[in-house]
Amino acid sequence: MPASSASGRAERLATADSHLESVLKEMAGSEAVPHPDQYEAVRALVADEARVLVVQATGWGKSAVYWAATSALRSLGKGPTLVVSPLLALMRNQVSAAVGGGLSAATINSTNVDEWNAVMADSSRGAIDVLLVSPERLANPTFIRHMAPIIASAGLIVIDEAHCISDWGFDFRPDYQRLSKVLTASPSTPVLATTATANSRVTADVARQLGVNTLVLRGSLARTSLRLSVVPGLDGLERYAWVDEALGRIAGSGIVYVPTVAETTRLAGFLESQGHKVAAYSGQLDSVIRERVEDDLRDNKLKAVVATSALGMGYDKPDLGFCIHVGSPASPVAYYQQVGRAGRAIERAEAILLPAETDERLWDYFATSSIPEPSNVEKVTAALEAASEPLSLPRLTDVTGIRRGRLEALLKIMAVEDAVERVSDGWRSTGKRYVFDPVKWGGIVDARRAEADLMRNYAAGAGCLMEFLQRALDDIDAGPCGTCSVCTGLLPDPGHHVAPDRVEGARLKLRGIDVIIEPRKLWPTGLSNGLRGRIVGASQGRALTYADTPGWNRVARLVAGPDLALPEDVVRGVVAVLTRWKGSWGTRPLGVVTMPSRHHSRMIDDLAQHIAAAGRLPLLDALELEGPTPAGDLSSALRVENLVTALRLRPGTDLPRGPLLLVDDSYRSGWTATVASSILREAGATAVLPLVVHQLP
Repeated sequence: MPASSASGRAERLATADSHLESVLKEMAGSEAVPHPDQYEAVRALVADEARVLVVQATGWGKSAVYWAATSALRSLGKGPTLVVSPLLALMRNQVSAAVGGGLSAATINSTNVDEWNAVMADSSRGAIDVLLVSPERLANPTFIRHMAPIIASAGLIVIDEAHCISDWGFDFRPDYQRLSKVLTASPSTPVLATTATANSRVTADVARQLGVNTLVLRGSLARTSLRLSVVPGLDGLERYAWVDEALGRIAGSGIVYVPTVAETTRLAGFLESQGHKVAAYSGQLDSVIRERVEDDLRDNKLKAVVATSALGMGYDKPDLGFCIHVGSPASPVAYYQQVGRAGRAIERAEAILLPAETDERLWDYFATSSIPEPSNVEKVTAALEAASEPLSLPRLTDVTGIRRGRLEALLKIMAVEDAVERVSDGWRSTGKRYVFDPVKWGGIVDARRAEADLMRNYAAGAGCLMEFLQRALDDIDAGPCGTCSVCTGLLPDPGHHVAPDRVEGARLKLRGIDVIIEPRKLWPTGLSNGLRGRIVGASQGRALTYADTPGWNRVARLVAGPDLALPEDVVRGVVAVLTRWKGSWGTRPLGVVTMPSRHHSRMIDDLAQHIAAAGRLPLLDALELEGPTPAGDLSSALRVENLVTALRLRPGTDLPRGPLLLVDDSYRSGWTATVASSILREAGATAVLPLVVHQLP
């Protein structure tokens, strides 16, 4: 190496070290000293323009690496850093951390559309040091064209939560993987990828995507501040009561994780009724509300946030005192990522798992839900190749008959391999065929099922809990922690014994919460029977229970079971829903209509008779159903067309001119109730009010 080159590299190394030390002191205080791997990572990025993958435990200081590298590179005249960050909560924390490190930062995401042009202009002229962008924005072809000059001039590319770009990662995101190819296309731009949740297979896959010379810096993933516990054997009501009692005993504030959006509002509502200061949180909340909840938890204005995994990656509250899981995540890696929110700057934090009887079903769904089906690949390929113009997602749904959510996931996977591309007016074929790889996808399913086995053993307390998590992440330092509930034999209060009065209180509270069914408003596009536009059909309805509500934990099994009359307490529960609901009726219903069923005619008829008797209303056998049962995985358009053909008004029926109750056993997509209600409205009903036992997710 020439002397001048050697001296130039030595200067860059010195710059890297000084900026790391300075930024770390800004972020963590004057006593903060960099880790050896922090020095190595920043030196590689600044002095060698390298590609670096950092796999380190939550709280280790990964963000300090990219802020220090940014500070050093900016001092050397390089362009701004572009950070790709997958969650809004994470982006907001990163902006604050960047500012805390002495940098100017801005973000582009779905909540600040009006600021995009100004932010991009500031970035282009070098007025900001860090630009944070969500992967969904960069997956948009129009947006990526606008961003091209900024990407080309970037001094550093950071891919945060980099396990998301791996098929083998617990939170694989096809959009994220596809854009990583765009961002890492320039060989001269240093790239930093970071994660706390990558096992050996994911680490190797991410490093391969970054390039053959990627520097991998991997440390121990043990978290000495976490006290891991499993409290097994509780049923749904006991889990609610356990959380209620624990929040009164456990120190600090924290997060209660649940698997579904519906569960966030249900459990939060129950805990509020018991006097706890809590809030629900999910990706479906308005961004302003999400930010307020995050801030309230950070400022200890809340005892707990009941959240889905949307409040997972990157949420930063150093003194978070606990994470309680009501139900198990599908993999120990996902669990480690979520409990990693706690205990980052305190000596002890509780990480408590309350396994649920529904966990197995969730694990199986996770293992297979994102795997493409070869038949669907062929349908999409044929549809796009035959089209003379791009097809919108609704149109492609109609043409292929694939449900929208499954279709959207498939298109993103095919786009990773450049077989399809999204343009401004829809999707089109690139001419390159997508080849389904059964070995690869079969291996991913096997890996996920193996992770579910690990989670099963973890939930059963089959060994040291921290060691389980470390082994799932292939941590070479894995070993007994000596502090978890398995190692010590001690459980956090209230242990296995939940006060019976709390359990009964939870039952009464949850059975008093009605499930509101919102009606379908628009017919699917592309129907061949002439239906289109706004629906004149069902009004708002009610259900006794949703999914696996603990208050009625056996109802889902009953409705999925044989055609038998419902137990007396369930029938009384439905009648109680009707009684509470009637206060919001403008006009009292004039009759009860039974939904014809191929599977549960006895169950529905018996329930309708009880409702008619309780309301002193006539029971109307107004609808009939013909033909075979349709396939279960139809698009909305195909399902509606099947229903319009199969469902009709019974000849000779004379309906009263007023509102009607429509009784059914279950409600999922809502199309059965919608088509039935449309028929009844055409026949003279002024409103149709669906009343069902069980609403499925």
